[in-house]
Amino acid sequence: MAQSEEARMRVELEKVAPGTPLREGLDYIMAARTGALIVIGDRAEVEPLCNGGFTIDTGFSAQRLYELAKMDGAIILDENCKHIVLANVHLVPDATLPTTETGMRHRTAERVSRQTRALVISISQRREVVSLYLNGTRVILDQIDVLLAKASQALQTLQRYRNRLDQTLDRLTELEFEDLVTLGDVTDVIGRFELVQRTASEVTRYIAELGTEGRLIRMQAEELTATVDDEYLLLLRDYARDGGPRKIGAIRTQIRKLGTEQLLEPTTIAAALGLVDGETQSGEDHLHPRGLRVLRRIPMLPASVIARIVERYATLRGVLSATVEDLDEVDGIGERRAIAIVEGLKRVKQHVRG
Repeated sequence: MAQSEEARMRVELEKVAPGTPLREGLDYIMAARTGALIVIGDRAEVEPLCNGGFTIDTGFSAQRLYELAKMDGAIILDENCKHIVLANVHLVPDATLPTTETGMRHRTAERVSRQTRALVISISQRREVVSLYLNGTRVILDQIDVLLAKASQALQTLQRYRNRLDQTLDRLTELEFEDLVTLGDVTDVIGRFELVQRTASEVTRYIAELGTEGRLIRMQAEELTATVDDEYLLLLRDYARDGGPRKIGAIRTQIRKLGTEQLLEPTTIAAALGLVDGETQSGEDHLHPRGLRVLRRIPMLPASVIARIVERYATLRGVLSATVEDLDEVDGIGERRAIAIVEGLKRVKQHVRG
């Protein structure tokens, strides 16, 4: 599933998460084993697919949804799940649209989701399964205990990936101070960042499904992903040929599309960073960071000052060779801040060396 679709699916999952009125209505229907077909979307887009039924036009409640589900036809809700529009409707989607489903209710649900931007919920009467369809993609709604188990497992994986990321970042920082960074080292760290972010995205989806039951997992996930996005951005800006904000956004998108095996290929990462120019050929080739990420680790150092330092010295090696007097000459620094920068760099170096 593409990231934009994944993000939208998370938004839709929040509508059916525990603690929401819609989930309460679904639970009523499941308990009664009546089955249902529910379409949630823009009225003007969905109504052309409707035939027959009754105009309801009343506010939504879980009890009303349950009572209307006793009839055979579909129920149409507005896109915000605040209003019940139609009930006992016969849906007539385009029969030529592809579907992988076999049951009539699920086939209809998949085709309606493909033909409109609506979220379609199909509740199986016999199997007691709730299926969500969005743009033809099916997601089965798990029970709370199953979701909690899956979310906990994903959270443990996220913890391991974050620990490994922190280790590789410290190693990279140490190599940066020694000016011994290779493309392979940068590729390794970028791969770690992507694993953390992709696993965090999976955890976020579980959190959306869990609703009020996912508070603890949300807090743990937020703690594990704190600073990750900022660190990743600074890493890319340190090594990309063009470190401008727009270019970095395009680089992140390009890397995000890579498969797991491609993330391990230095030349692929070099291409994404714009470094393939005949000089960067393998993972053993040396790279020189601008120093943005290391400088950001110095407390109370504004981003504007960091930008001026990097503009003046171009690389971290250049910054490290600068004396207090040299830094004092940079606009906006001054002697006190220059001393703080030199001492701060020493502390960062000591920290990564343990």
